[in-house]
Amino acid sequence: MPEHLIEIPARGGKAARLKAGQRVRVVNTHGSQVVDTWAFHADDLHEWMSMEATRAYNLRLRPQVGDVLVTNRRRPILTLLEDTSGGVHDTLMAACDRYRYHLLGVEGYHDNCADNLHKGLAELGLQEPTCPAPLNLFMHIPWTLDGSLAWEAPVSTPGSYVVLRAELDCVIAFSACPQDILPINGRTGLPVEAHFAVVD
Repeated sequence: MPEHLIEIPARGGKAARLKAGQRVRVVNTHGSQVVDTWAFHADDLHEWMSMEATRAYNLRLRPQVGDVLVTNRRRPILTLLEDTSGGVHDTLMAACDRYRYHLLGVEGYHDNCADNLHKGLAELGLQEPTCPAPLNLFMHIPWTLDGSLAWEAPVSTPGSYVVLRAELDCVIAFSACPQDILPINGRTGLPVEAHFAVVD
């Protein structure tokens, strides 16, 4: 049976429930789109996938195939099983929010990942207790030995993807990042849709 691809709309968010053992394939449809990704324990949204705890668990800044992503209670919640995107993802940057866009000079409202998390979970009748730091799939944040960071375009290609396996019953949420000021969504600066599929 072919998998059912679900759209993460450009500048928007989407969420889904996963049972332990299920997999989710996240597709960078156009190759240029960053997808902020969160996971929360299905029975207690106060337990979420933690980038800080995951970096300490794996002793690296970027997850690699086979790495386990852990919660703020140090329990495995997702495992990275496959990655055809070039392996460049980010665990350092906070989700964009309205305050971030104000700092970038935006007047009035700008779509943002924090609000997209809220909207995606609201479609499932859920409300997150906070906006944790996301796993920024396909996001390219190079660093230097002196600790400097930079914003760069994704290295992924159209149709490339990652596969994550749920280790706990969880809720996974995605945002097709609306950033159109910095070059993180490609040189065109135009956010586009991405897709995901849940696989048993």
